[in-house]
Amino acid sequence: MLVEPEWDVAVIGAGPAGLAAAHAAASEGARVVVLERAEHPRYKTCGGGLLGSSLRLSTERLATVPVRDTITSLTFTLDGRREFTRSSAQPLLSLVRRDDFDHAWAEAAKRAGAVVRQNTQVRALSQDEDGVTITLASGATVTARVAIGADGSAGVTSRHVGVVFEQQDLGLEVELAATPEDQERWRGRVLLDWGPFPGSYGWLFPKGDELTVGVIMEKGRGADTKRYLHDFVERLGLSGRTVLRDSGHLTRCRAATSPVRKGRVLVAGDAAGLLEPWTREGISYAIRSGSWAGEVAAGNQELCAYDLRIAAELQPEMVAGRRLLGVFARHPSMVHTVMSSGVGWRAFSGFCRGDFSMAGALGRPAVKAALRLLGSRPAQAQPATG
Repeated sequence: MLVEPEWDVAVIGAGPAGLAAAHAAASEGARVVVLERAEHPRYKTCGGGLLGSSLRLSTERLATVPVRDTITSLTFTLDGRREFTRSSAQPLLSLVRRDDFDHAWAEAAKRAGAVVRQNTQVRALSQDEDGVTITLASGATVTARVAIGADGSAGVTSRHVGVVFEQQDLGLEVELAATPEDQERWRGRVLLDWGPFPGSYGWLFPKGDELTVGVIMEKGRGADTKRYLHDFVERLGLSGRTVLRDSGHLTRCRAATSPVRKGRVLVAGDAAGLLEPWTREGISYAIRSGSWAGEVAAGNQELCAYDLRIAAELQPEMVAGRRLLGVFARHPSMVHTVMSSGVGWRAFSGFCRGDFSMAGALGRPAVKAALRLLGSRPAQAQPATG
């Protein structure tokens, strides 16, 4: 690159990871452009459950967090059986629609000084020691000192960096029109169903006049996933509701040794394969990793600081989540029983509120002993490389 890049930071993708990165970098005074292939507000397949940590981070940055419902009760079932409900005096989850939520983040990034270019498709990246050149579908190019990829696990930046995925799951979801009776029944309450296939589960999230109902399980069982969703909706007595949207998506979770950076290109959120392996929760990982990427890319730290922070703060949580997924896949009935206990409920509700560390809990002697009895073996968290 023979001339000065036109931007300090170019962010590819305008979901929570990309917009958190743009907001963080622009807030540090960097010249930031966001390249988004679609146009806000746009629908995105997602349960839309914000953990307490995600809500706190969003509240600090957004003018208003567009919450559709605040959850204080969780109902658990084991493939439709053994139902029980637990409640909390404090909020457990905040539910949003992703079109509302992402649009609010886009407006916050613009207020911080970022330029958001919509309907802008990225085709390729190249880089040298001075910067990154981004080629658009139109043939035009954008140059930046650093690029942050937040265009999803199947995007251009993930391939450029060489992200390796260890776990892939298929999620199917329907958005249903909620009747007044539905709204009264589910207001403030989420349903989690431990499913009939190893590692699977289903959810019902109320969002005012809509209900989000979905299921997820390992990729490669498409027919089973469809059947589970059909049976789940029918079991809930919702098969006659108007379907507002019907969609599916793949979640991809990174291998422990996978890079999160290649030279001057950093990846965050789904593009880096950063999500919690058991619940497949990704919004908190997107906001955190995006914010860190933006802070580092703004120029106040060496770029390798991003790799180190992912390895130190997110990778241990992912290792712990993968162990819990293994236990859940083998012993769903036992996990259901644990959730009904005081200890299990305190742990899960703490996870929802965002003040409970899975990695810390799995380090306790009693928990370690229980996991060994259940056949779970610890894995070493590997540093991210790039």
